[in-house]
Amino acid sequence: MKPAIPLEERIIFALDVDSPDDARRWMDRLGKHIGFYKIGLQLFLAGGLGLIEELALRGHKVMVDLKLFDIDKTVELAIRELAKHPIAYTTVHGPESIVRAAVAARGNMRILAVTVLTSFDRHDLEDLGLVGVDVEQVVLSRAKRAMAAGCDGVVASGLEVARMRQQIGDGFLIVTPGIRPGSFADHEGGDEQKRATTAQAAILAGADHVVVGRPIKNAADPLAVVKTLQQEILAGLQGSC
Repeated sequence: MKPAIPLEERIIFALDVDSPDDARRWMDRLGKHIGFYKIGLQLFLAGGLGLIEELALRGHKVMVDLKLFDIDKTVELAIRELAKHPIAYTTVHGPESIVRAAVAARGNMRILAVTVLTSFDRHDLEDLGLVGVDVEQVVLSRAKRAMAAGCDGVVASGLEVARMRQQIGDGFLIVTPGIRPGSFADHEGGDEQKRATTAQAAILAGADHVVVGRPIKNAADPLAVVKTLQQEILAGLQGSC
């Protein structure tokens, strides 16, 4: 049985900002309500590597989302460098050999394999040459290969989580981006996410964490959105019992 995850760590807040100072302002603003933060490519290049230590000192967990994709040895060496820092999760992208290279160098970090970006749909897969394949089929295939390679978990849309749990089981992490508050679930787009879902639906299907950025960051009352999302998560957890 996997250990229980505290409610304040169920939401991974995406620090999609352009400076460490802006990130610190969000950490101060969200306070004890959020205990897990994601540093993506933008903030990482803007000084986010040093910020990892600061987040850890504040008692927060960190997910570094660089979606590393390169030759196996380069990914292995990059993961080895990241493993020197207090990072809980980091992401890699690509075939089984890349995942194996990352797993070999992970140290105490957990490696998450990206399946299919939540901004992708079937047309995007066709642009990549994957003609006539279903998005869910690709997600499940990549997830199974990642688990076979020793990966700790995957990043996947909430739309594929339930079937993934049915086919692969509970012995791995699922982190789900593309989350929108339930009150906005029936509204059209406004961003690039094509396979979005609600926090409640993702958790009910079997996700461990949800990644949320703009719905919190762009809200007039960010803490109110956090509390709404946490209520959705609690409802999802109760429904899955």
